Amino acid sequence: MSFTSDTKRELMALEMTDCCRLAELSALLSVNGHLSISNEGVSITFQTTSLPLVRKVITSIKKLYKIEVDVISKAQVRLKKKNQYSVVIKQKAHTVVNELALMDQNKGFAQSIDETLILKPCDARAYLRGVFLASGSINHPRSSSYHAELAVPNEGFAEDLIDLMARFDLNAKLHKKKRGMMVYLKESEKIADFLRIVDATKALLKFEDERIKRDFVNSITRVMNMELANQNKTLEAAKKQLKDIAVLENLVDMEKLSENLHQAIFLRKKYPESSLQELSEHSDEHFRKPISKSGLNHRFRNIHQMAQEVLDDYNE
Repeated sequence: MSFTSDTKRELMALEMTDCCRLAELSALLSVNGHLSISNEGVSITFQTTSLPLVRKVITSIKKLYKIEVDVISKAQVRLKKKNQYSVVIKQKAHTVVNELALMDQNKGFAQSIDETLILKPCDARAYLRGVFLASGSINHPRSSSYHAELAVPNEGFAEDLIDLMARFDLNAKLHKKKRGMMVYLKESEKIADFLRIVDATKALLKFEDERIKRDFVNSITRVMNMELANQNKTLEAAKKQLKDIAVLENLVDMEKLSENLHQAIFLRKKYPESSLQELSEHSDEHFRKPISKSGLNHRFRNIHQMAQEVLDDYNE
């Protein structure tokens, strides 16, 4: 099972009041439903490939309206896709459309979200839950990037959905696709907030647990990369210092060098892979007087300058 499937299964098992059920059902039908008018009258058809969601929709319709619905199953042979289920509401269709605010007389079916359905915070959360159940998905928190999306049929509905999510400080964005609109979240904290808002408690705990593990591993990796980069930088600096020392040993009278430079040369040759800080610590062992890191750096700069001057004279 995917993270999205597990989350939806948890949400479909939640108990709710009739007002929340009304808001959730309105979202489900708005996103995955359509209105039909024929000789037989008006009907609403809800479509999905999820059989548990079919059961969820039927249960809500029966509890709210005490009516029977038709269920049509159609096998999708192409690419071995899942069966397509259609829940057809014929009885009390006008009542369902009006109470769920599915029809805007000026704009058409499911072009906006009716404010009367989402006045209470619990109803607003239920509405978001319905949209997610109908068309939502969330990447597994172990994946390479955090991403949650809600596919919706049109721009008007998408804009209303973004406004609704803004009530809960969810910074949702809109992406226009060929077959509709996608409202999405990219920030891990906002995805966690969304799971909390729709009451996906188990999914939230799993998401946060995986996020903490992932962030911990990323932090360790960053520290290791930083340490490796520092180590490489230290080795490169030491290599250049040893090269300068070799130039002096081969081309100048070493007895003419000051005691300070002899001390620095001794430490670098004895500890060829150590950092300046480590050389500073070793200096106390050998000379009974610590040489500071800045003091060593100054001495090696003098050694480098002397080596360059010697090479320049030698090459003339």
